[in-house]
Amino acid sequence: MADRLGSLQELPIHLIQEILSNGQLSAADLARLEASCYAFRESYGFLPSRFKSMPELAAFQSCLADTMFFAMSLASRTELLNRCGSNWKLVLRFLQSVRQAFGSVETPKGNVQVTTGKYHTLLVEDGSLYNCGSSICGVLGHGPEITQCGSLTRLPLGLTVTHVSGSHNHAALVTQSGEVFTWGDNSSFCCGHGEVGCVIFRPTKIEALKGIICKQVATGLSYTVILTKYGQVYTCGSNSHGQLGHGDTLERTTPRKVERFNSLGPVLQIAAGVSHTMAVTEDGTLYTFGSGSNFCLGHGDPRDEFQPRAVQAFKRKNIHVIRVSAGDEHSVALDSNGYVYTWGKGYCGALGHGDEVDKTTPELLTGIKEHRAVQVCARKRKTFVLSDDGLVFAFGWMGFGSLGFVDRGISDKVVSPLVLETLKGYHISQISTGLYHTVAVTNKGLIFGFGDNERAQLGQESLRQCLEPREIKMWDVLEGPDIVLESL
Repeated sequence: MADRLGSLQELPIHLIQEILSNGQLSAADLARLEASCYAFRESYGFLPSRFKSMPELAAFQSCLADTMFFAMSLASRTELLNRCGSNWKLVLRFLQSVRQAFGSVETPKGNVQVTTGKYHTLLVEDGSLYNCGSSICGVLGHGPEITQCGSLTRLPLGLTVTHVSGSHNHAALVTQSGEVFTWGDNSSFCCGHGEVGCVIFRPTKIEALKGIICKQVATGLSYTVILTKYGQVYTCGSNSHGQLGHGDTLERTTPRKVERFNSLGPVLQIAAGVSHTMAVTEDGTLYTFGSGSNFCLGHGDPRDEFQPRAVQAFKRKNIHVIRVSAGDEHSVALDSNGYVYTWGKGYCGALGHGDEVDKTTPELLTGIKEHRAVQVCARKRKTFVLSDDGLVFAFGWMGFGSLGFVDRGISDKVVSPLVLETLKGYHISQISTGLYHTVAVTNKGLIFGFGDNERAQLGQESLRQCLEPREIKMWDVLEGPDIVLESL
């Protein structure tokens, strides 16, 4: 051991620091290095006095290189650092956890991302798309002859998938090259292929986006929101409440850019509900538009908004929003310090404030403010929150067991955030909840599901219901041609 330490100490300090700060190491990696090796706990007299170790300085430098942290004000950065006990490794863990929770989880099996719909589950692992459940309206993309998949099965696309969304009766994915493919129910032209109102049974490229590099998609009920690499937003489909953001209620058969964002700055993240849309810009401002029913927009009144409008409750308090989730009847936001805010319809305790009262504007969720939240996930009458230490908090309607509490009835209400004890033995890095089922991803790449399984949406063909989280296995497809369509 002494020889190994000596060899390490003989390396140029600047070289070691450069390796530690190259952005390839996670906060957990840096913490392990600091804890396991005495050489990394030394300052060697060259570190600034506020950094007691090389991993701590490396974490600080990685935070400065993070685009989300860079966009935060000095006050927001300072508050986050204080929330993390002046530990830069914890700040980095927070930033990395948020990015993975809303993007792809980096696991030993590859990058994993999950999204759940009404009666189906879509999952990306290492660039391949898997799905299970009901293929109503062709939402699984296997073709008209497949009506249900009883296990989580790979869809042979011949594409490298980086992001997928499929919250309702249609789905969309983004490839590594930035192309967007859609499929499923297209009666409202939400798939973006022009005057084609029929069901699209296989993933098909949106030709109208040719040459535009995209990075995220969000599928609402009968409409689609698309985010480009450079922060522009495109929308298509139903527009009865102005949820497309073009200043009117006319449907769009192909994606059209939301021009309002040209003057508001690049968009960082998007979310789509039943008929309301949310968009967070890089400066931490939340814009909402579409249906104002149930106060989902957070403007204090139930009026529809036909163009993006800033949520003033956050602006007035200089709250820097970093991520959001759009439920069916309520909305949830996460700020740069890991605090959670909810508003909209409070039925069944979906807002988590200990009651069922509607909130017309965002209200801080005090029940979990001592935890640093990294993901918020809302759906019909229920909400999930993940903390940076891997805990899962849930509240709202049990919905056939989809809230995950084994000691509650399938239609009970949980009006305040409670820890999901059945998953405490795992570090949950991402979660998605559908109409009656929920799927979670661990930092090791394990997939757990719970809730209703009548249509095999949990990938467990022999069960009708699963009250306790059960691991979901994936199956490969070894035969058959790629089924992706380049165009209609």
